[in-house]
Amino acid sequence: MGGIKRYIETFIATEACNFRCHYCYITQKRLFNNKVLKLQHSPQFIRKALSQERLGGTCLINLCAGGETLISRDIILLTKEFLEEGHFVSIVTNGVLSKRFDEICGFEKEPLQRLFFKFSFHYMELQRLNLMDDFFENIKKIRNAGCSFALELTPSDEAIPFIDEIKKTCMERLGALCHCTIARNDNDEKISHLSKHLFDEYKKIWNVFNSAQFDFKTNIFYEKRKEFCYAGDWSFCVNLLDGNYRQCYSEQELGNAYESIDKPLKFAPVGTACSLPHCYNGHAFLSLGVIPEMKTPTYAELRNRECLNGTSWLSETMVNFFSSKLSENNSVLSKKEQKQISGKAKQNGWLSKIKSKLRKISML
Repeated sequence: MGGIKRYIETFIATEACNFRCHYCYITQKRLFNNKVLKLQHSPQFIRKALSQERLGGTCLINLCAGGETLISRDIILLTKEFLEEGHFVSIVTNGVLSKRFDEICGFEKEPLQRLFFKFSFHYMELQRLNLMDDFFENIKKIRNAGCSFALELTPSDEAIPFIDEIKKTCMERLGALCHCTIARNDNDEKISHLSKHLFDEYKKIWNVFNSAQFDFKTNIFYEKRKEFCYAGDWSFCVNLLDGNYRQCYSEQELGNAYESIDKPLKFAPVGTACSLPHCYNGHAFLSLGVIPEMKTPTYAELRNRECLNGTSWLSETMVNFFSSKLSENNSVLSKKEQKQISGKAKQNGWLSKIKSKLRKISML
């Protein structure tokens, strides 16, 4: 089996969740509406729109909703289609909707080896709702079915008094500590870390989990990326509701994946025109290699853990795929080509900002 051709970050416009985590960006922006939005196209249609033929090979497709990803049963059906297409699929979930996991575990065995769950470890909510047993039982289910997973904690100030409890729970339930991400303030233009502690102190507090993912994220957090980035070509972000896709989170729109699905998709790299203050999800994009000159750990190294009993969170199939880099299956541009593309991308970015300002003025 070959390595990764493209990384696709999907957004599912469901802003409904059974949790209310104070550090959640949906909570911060008061966007929860408890509505589960249905996909406007069938899972079979979306599969064709994001087929291997159209994308050029085997891709990693990350499924993430504004609320809890698995609330909508459409996502179960879509996951099955993507796996049968031959893609690798990653699902971000709070891990407590047991019926959804039962249904997924009923899939054919071979495709499940290409399915990865990022279990968000919302410790305080699991305690409040008395769902800790359900959470770890669902991890056990998917693990026994052949899927891979990672356990990830969002380090928040409110959880600091419970650090020892969290570590003990992880070791007793899984035989390994959870990974850590970074709580971020999405109401801040700088996309700063969400804590009353200065960043160095924040790192010191949460380093006790010895998380390779946390180490890498804290090393690149607040660092503006100025290298040539292939996001928009080797990776892109797509809204699964309407099919619109763009280079990255805040970059140029490239088109609509649901239009003319018998024709190739349009790709265009960001180059050096990234508008974000820093690559806050670089643990995925950068480790997979959207900036090939940047030396990083592999995605497998950032996600995996070895347990006390000798087992690992990632299967051999997943380790091999997550260890591949995007440059292995894509062409690197010459310096001249990079310069031309970056110049055009910056010009398009300026025009887009001007148009946005004019639209706002016209609405006054």
